[in-house]
Amino acid sequence: MKEIFDPTNRNFRECFLSFVCLVLIISAVVQVTAQAKPVSRQETLRGSITPEREWWDVLHYDLSVQFLPDTRTIKGSNVITFKALKPGSKMQIDLQTPLVITRVVSGGEVLAFEREGNVYWITFSREVKPGIESKVEISYEGRPTASTNPPWSGGVTWGRDDLGDHYITTTCQGIGASIWWPNKDIGYDEPDRGMKINITVPDDLVAVSNGRLKGVDHDVKSKTKTFHWQVVNPINNYGVNANIGKYVTWAEKYQGVGGPLDVSYWVLAHQKAAAVKQFKEVPRMLKAFEYWFGRYPWYEDGYKLVSVSYAGMEHQSSVTYGNWFRNGYRGRDVSFTGIGYKFDFIIVHESGHEWFGNNISMKDAADMWVHEGFTNYSENLFVEYYWGKKSGEDYVIGSRRNIRNDSPIIGTYGANREGSGDMYYKGGNLLHTIRQIVGDDAKWRVILQGLNKDFWHKTVTTEQIESYISQRAGLDLSKVFDQYLRGTKIPLLQYKAEGDKLSFKYDRVIKGFAMPIRITVNGRESVIIPTDAMQTMSFPGGAAAVEVNRNYLVDVEEIK
Repeated sequence: MKEIFDPTNRNFRECFLSFVCLVLIISAVVQVTAQAKPVSRQETLRGSITPEREWWDVLHYDLSVQFLPDTRTIKGSNVITFKALKPGSKMQIDLQTPLVITRVVSGGEVLAFEREGNVYWITFSREVKPGIESKVEISYEGRPTASTNPPWSGGVTWGRDDLGDHYITTTCQGIGASIWWPNKDIGYDEPDRGMKINITVPDDLVAVSNGRLKGVDHDVKSKTKTFHWQVVNPINNYGVNANIGKYVTWAEKYQGVGGPLDVSYWVLAHQKAAAVKQFKEVPRMLKAFEYWFGRYPWYEDGYKLVSVSYAGMEHQSSVTYGNWFRNGYRGRDVSFTGIGYKFDFIIVHESGHEWFGNNISMKDAADMWVHEGFTNYSENLFVEYYWGKKSGEDYVIGSRRNIRNDSPIIGTYGANREGSGDMYYKGGNLLHTIRQIVGDDAKWRVILQGLNKDFWHKTVTTEQIESYISQRAGLDLSKVFDQYLRGTKIPLLQYKAEGDKLSFKYDRVIKGFAMPIRITVNGRESVIIPTDAMQTMSFPGGAAAVEVNRNYLVDVEEIK
């Protein structure tokens, strides 16, 4: 009898495809509805650079938070070191209900504050002058939103492991870090000098977070332990996480492009045997991605893989993992080719975000494709590195079955609204298509490495990424980006062969779209540059046998 997750089982394939179709239909309806809604004031406050954000720059966070599992509450404080860029006296701090700020202090002075939904307005008694560095300490407490479906639903998961012990995690991509701690919750401003994360838990538990563990304090009277973690690099807010359970750990050194990299693994005790075997994927991943993208961005903070109860997430230097210690993606192959069963999807995908999402971070949530499109593309580059170029092509082309074309990949700016989930598979195929247009694999690799070098530890816009790739490729790719990122239609290449004449044109394209594409006519490869107007070329010997290169994200129609 075959296993339920056996992809060769016809019943499994049919059921799985039906399930995928249902999910995509529901997601499409939800996405279109969300994008059509007017932008609310709360969305504007959350997703835009308000005057109360613009005047100050975050330099450092010092977060201290205690998790109280029995009451499912938290309490703590965040000391924000900031620099005034212009005169200012009113500061916006984000903290989502039902959590509440209880006290705000700066320079020994208690500051006034008031709440507007998920935003707090903090008022300084006197204007902070430009160039001045200051600190503000924000105390808070309450019962945070509980995640119902991590990581897609943000909040705190108050779970139990297989042995009945507390197993607690935080997830907040999309919804924002302010769902569990107070901060400047927008992508453009990361703490330049990093962050301290101090997590207090019952003394029979271990708390794992980003960066390096600097020490553990044991309070015998309160029966608690405080784990002190430190990140020395800038970090995006949603990449900050807390994982609490009965963890055990081990470590190794990876000899990488930047020298010895400290790699550590954190799993529950009963998972260790399986994890030791499965986590051998990590050095393979690092080797492939340093080849394609350049130096791992966080040598100072190390690389950490942490077991959690959900699928996994790209928390910077603290990648979380819940892929059942097996290859594929929780028993599935997202490419429908069988290639996905050759590697652990979560280790590869979530770690790919260390370069795209964590090293290069979006300024606005509308540009989330910069995180997800490039990281989706990293999967097939990983495949290519170990199993060859054809396998990499098979993988990315196979994943096209997941594309919905429901709404644009680019979301709504200034509203904390991401675009379509097509940012993953359509985004990856867009990059694969651009690689074909560039037509030089060595140059393409230089472009990928250059992105990570020139935007090292920076926040970016889509326009910056588009311009960079076009400039380095020596091509104007603006219409290509517009077609795939800002619309929903896949170009349709139409052609008609008559004798030695081949006529061709694009349909379903924006004005000015003229993407070159490789075709093979009677066994001979040629490059044509279709537009939305019919063109004709002569092919001596006849144009009967026409094949369009499969690596471009286009539909093809032969006109009879």
